[in-house]
Amino acid sequence: MTIFLTRRMALGFFAGAALLSQAALAQPYPSHVIKMVVPYPAGGPTDVIARIVAEEMGKEFGQNVIVENVAGASGAIGTRAVAKAAPDGYTIVFGNNQTHGNNMFLLKEPGYDAVKDFAPLAGAGAFEHVFVVKNDLPVKSIPELVELAKKDPGKLNYGSTGIGSGSHLATELFMARAGLKMTHVPFRGAAPLVTELMAGRIDVSNSTLPSVLSQFQAGQMRAIGLASPQRNPLAPDVPTLREQGITNADAESWAAFFAPANTPKPVLDKLSGTIIAILNKPDVKDRITKLGFTLNVRDPEIFKPYLAKEIQTWAEIIKAANISAE
Repeated sequence: MTIFLTRRMALGFFAGAALLSQAALAQPYPSHVIKMVVPYPAGGPTDVIARIVAEEMGKEFGQNVIVENVAGASGAIGTRAVAKAAPDGYTIVFGNNQTHGNNMFLLKEPGYDAVKDFAPLAGAGAFEHVFVVKNDLPVKSIPELVELAKKDPGKLNYGSTGIGSGSHLATELFMARAGLKMTHVPFRGAAPLVTELMAGRIDVSNSTLPSVLSQFQAGQMRAIGLASPQRNPLAPDVPTLREQGITNADAESWAAFFAPANTPKPVLDKLSGTIIAILNKPDVKDRITKLGFTLNVRDPEIFKPYLAKEIQTWAEIIKAANISAE
């Protein structure tokens, strides 16, 4: 059966469709599922933190907030996908110093601009770096490490979790500030690095605290300095670099939440306010800090200058050390 529309009927139909569309747009945010992208494989500390926050966001919004792991290219693949997503508040990313800093200078074509393509929602905090050494290395402090390394430049080796990783760049920063040279040995992740360090085939590593905490607590390696302004309550006996005379080599693997640029301000404000409130909940703080993550919650206006300073610092280190991930 063929149906013919009169001009009046057609006008009425399109007017009704327009009203329905406007009604959908006018629905209070959020009206459906939100996707939080983690640009790394599932199971790591970053993924766990994202899932804790996503679960709480779901409770606050009355909508599911799902975590999607989109790994690859040092986090660039998942981050790029969010940069190109619709700026409507339904796709956000839990990024870090790699995705929203280092990749800009390490990758030839990351496929996004860490500043122009994103709107910060909240700075969450960081995984602090700690210097650990193999048990038979004759040093028990940072000054002793500096002295030993300077005696024979390049003889000591240091392990990292990969070229351009946080542990690599943090050690390059330390060497530049302390005026010494060690030989870089990159690994594909923390697990093989820790194994080789415990076996005594790697001399030093400036690793994130969670990746080596249980090992040095068990006496399988020695922790000699925390690259952070304050001591960490999970390792209160480990002095900071500042306490040991190195005042300008603090390094941390920070993490933060971002939405695509051009997301409407009311949506950004709602997302930001909700995430910040969640990160400040006592039970959430307890769950996250037990992972070895130091919470330092920043609102967007405070986080933006911090981000700019971090980008500048690591851009200089990457250029000076002539580091390239490709």
